[in-house]
Amino acid sequence: MAIQISCTSLNELPEVVEQVLRASEGIAIWALEGDLGAGKTTFLQAAGKHLGVREAIQSPTFSLVNEYTLPDGTPVYHFDFYRLETAEEALDIGAEEYFYSGARCWIEWASRIEPYLPVPRLSIYIHRRDNEERIFEIERYE
Repeated sequence: MAIQISCTSLNELPEVVEQVLRASEGIAIWALEGDLGAGKTTFLQAAGKHLGVREAIQSPTFSLVNEYTLPDGTPVYHFDFYRLETAEEALDIGAEEYFYSGARCWIEWASRIEPYLPVPRLSIYIHRRDNEERIFEIERYE
């Protein structure tokens, strides 16, 4: 069952993050989708700030994965698979090892590696509306 969260401005992102964190309780993998400019990275920046990540969160478009650290020292892995030619390229960088490490993994353009997406996971689809308005469609896969 999917839930929808409406966000009319960037100022509301902290509230959206809190709702997504509640929806993802017990799930470390977030699989994000949305058109270019939908706000996937912006949402993850808000999530990182909420969780206490001190590093600047930027999309790993060219490096494919960035690592951040939570205040307790545990890692968060942030993937961007937009530039992949095949899903198997994710395996070449060892994505499955990250996914099954127990650490938080945030995956932008997750549909590009669909056959390798782990379960459980939280799928987050961001629909862009006018200006800053977004609709977040959230679904748990267990």
